[in-house]
Amino acid sequence: MEQMIGSDAPIEKVRVFELAAELFGVLATPMRLRILSALCDKEKSVSQLLQEIQTTQPNLSQHLHLLHRAGVLARRKEGTQVIYRVQSEKVVALCRIVCTQIAKELDAPGAVPDTERMSPRPGD
Repeated sequence: MEQMIGSDAPIEKVRVFELAAELFGVLATPMRLRILSALCDKEKSVSQLLQEIQTTQPNLSQHLHLLHRAGVLARRKEGTQVIYRVQSEKVVALCRIVCTQIAKELDAPGAVPDTERMSPRPGD
């Protein structure tokens, strides 16, 4: 894993891993991944997101706030509406790669070699 980062300074490596873990923590709920998926192609208001994602308005707002605070989403006001959009296309690309791979594994469990799997096998 340490070959993924270029710095040789141990303290800098620790910081890289801390920040990566923080980002993964922000993305570690299915609701937040669903929100990112809903915003991949275009910005949407909270009411539009509520129509797409089955949850309560307070729950959605809490997740949107956390994603915004982490820098994953940007927001703007338009009258009384709050409009959200993806701030970090790299985060979306990361999520897309992981979710696409896991979807392939679920569709054809035996077709993906163990060395290429991202999700645990059922029962593991």
